[in-house]
Amino acid sequence: MKDLKYLMAYTVPLSVVVSFYFGGVFSYTSLVYVFVFIPLVELLLPVQDVMFSENQVNTRLKNKMFDWLLYLNVPIVYALLFFGLYVFATYSFDTYVYFGLILSLGILLATNAVNVAHELGHRKSKLEQTLTRLLLLPCLYMHFTIEHNRGHHKFVATAEDPATAKRGQVLYHFWLTSVLGQYTNAWRIQRTALKKSGVGFFSLHNKILLFTIYQILYLATVYMVFGLFPFLCAFVIGVISFLFLETINYIEHYGLVRKKIDGKYEKVQNIHSWNSDHIMGRIVLYELTRHSDHHYRASKKYQILESHKTSPRLPFGYPMSMLLALVPPLWFRVIHPKLKKINS
Repeated sequence: MKDLKYLMAYTVPLSVVVSFYFGGVFSYTSLVYVFVFIPLVELLLPVQDVMFSENQVNTRLKNKMFDWLLYLNVPIVYALLFFGLYVFATYSFDTYVYFGLILSLGILLATNAVNVAHELGHRKSKLEQTLTRLLLLPCLYMHFTIEHNRGHHKFVATAEDPATAKRGQVLYHFWLTSVLGQYTNAWRIQRTALKKSGVGFFSLHNKILLFTIYQILYLATVYMVFGLFPFLCAFVIGVISFLFLETINYIEHYGLVRKKIDGKYEKVQNIHSWNSDHIMGRIVLYELTRHSDHHYRASKKYQILESHKTSPRLPFGYPMSMLLALVPPLWFRVIHPKLKKINS
């Protein structure tokens, strides 16, 4: 029964329902829930370190409930997204209400679309790969898993990884370098794969070309069905979702560096990602916050990720850390002393 705690991940979609149902100032319910309520609760609740026995690992891997909790995000995300676009096409609101509702949908895609796609994108089954693409489609970030799996996981904590923030780099500059760098890397990885297979650019094997077409068709469909304003909203919502993702990337690897030994980078260890064991962020984000163990063994499913005592630890949970990152001087003041101890 205790594993039903992961149902808490659906509280973000629920907060979006509240935002739309009540409107007005309540349009900011999702924003307040994620960035005020959750950080406050995490300050009060104890941090939990967890290691599983071999029997517990096997039991949790056999339990399909953990997979279905992920799969159900697809209909939930699309139902709320298209309902929101319908509302934008049908009703008029004050500007501040539009802003709150758009932010709510952006948060929904960041937590229950991109984040779930990140988990499923490491799996091999055709079903889970398809669900990954569906979740990334409205986020306008379908190239993510190609670069993430073949680029980021290989070069994390090095100067060659655009998704690793350098010490002293502010978040807003990181948004630019990470978004552009990952997109460029994704194309480079794709071109290399095409060349290796002897396949031309205009081919069904060119996944990024196909992803680009799918995303254009998605936005075109929104335009034809709902009109210009919802089309613009869909675009902004997608951008908000991947900027949330990049903010998480920023706090997950900020300032951490892998050493070079005989001209080669050392193997990725659980010391090359910032970890967080704050309970609310853990369960709402399907254990994404146990990021150190994820990078140490990328194939591990979220329900068996563990907390290693040797991993660098964020002083706060993900939501509070993201807020701090938005104010660079505060972020540097909190994280640099910890970074200095790690690198000393």
